[in-house]
Amino acid sequence: MTSSLSRRSLLVAGAAAVVAGVSGVGLVEAGVVPGRGRLNDVLGLTGEDGVAPDVPPGAVESGSFASAARGTKVGWTVMYPHGSQADDALPVVLMLHGRGGDHTSAINDLNADRYLTAAVQAGTAPFALAAVDGGADNYWHRRASGDDPSRMLTAEFLPVLKKLGLRTERIGVLGWSMGGYGALLLAADEGAKQVAAVGALSPALWHKASQAAGGAYDGSDDFQRNQVFGRAADLKDVALRIDCGRDDPFADAVRDLRTEVTADGGLQAGAHTVGYWRRMLGPQLAFLGEKIRD
Repeated sequence: MTSSLSRRSLLVAGAAAVVAGVSGVGLVEAGVVPGRGRLNDVLGLTGEDGVAPDVPPGAVESGSFASAARGTKVGWTVMYPHGSQADDALPVVLMLHGRGGDHTSAINDLNADRYLTAAVQAGTAPFALAAVDGGADNYWHRRASGDDPSRMLTAEFLPVLKKLGLRTERIGVLGWSMGGYGALLLAADEGAKQVAAVGALSPALWHKASQAAGGAYDGSDDFQRNQVFGRAADLKDVALRIDCGRDDPFADAVRDLRTEVTADGGLQAGAHTVGYWRRMLGPQLAFLGEKIRD
């Protein structure tokens, strides 16, 4: 008779064989090689994938504008909870996509339109979500090329949203992976006068430039200029929720950041995957919906 230990060994070996032929989309986005987190995902040890709520999505508006800050045309999408529209003068939360994404990722990957309706139906006061193209791998800060997605957000996209009738005096920011880092960086740079609350999912954080994903920065000086570590004073009046999967390659760095700042959320079963981000999106939206009205 095969012992329980040998059964588990066989299971792990079989799962490892599967992993050898599979690339984890989320881990590729993070700029790392699939490893233990992907194996645990196969074994079912990283928690259930989030499933889009069975609720009607609200109205969606999309458009584009020529961005001087980015030197290119950028697309955008605004999502409203079911039953609301721009005329309701809703507060707004910016959604910053991950590496390789664009403004369509919020709906196509995360089903954010449905999660937004579900949050409001559960009692959160209505607000809008607004996603925009930040560049596939710009990491939401000014680059040596002159491409400046951060300035695009504040100087160009917020005026677009204001013209739509949304309230932009103080905003929320929600991002995942590259966008989670970008959300924290924007809040540290702009402060609580502009950014009321941040939700960061699996933020892409590194302590050293040599650890960063290729192309994330223009060198060590650029890395140091755009750090979020050591900026607790800049973030102290911004409401923060920072979540990360325990098997995420950024988990250790996220733990370190959480020791510096006061933040809701924590580390849960999960890896650097869309399934994890979907699972955590509901609590993130509930947090942001409350805090942007404080």
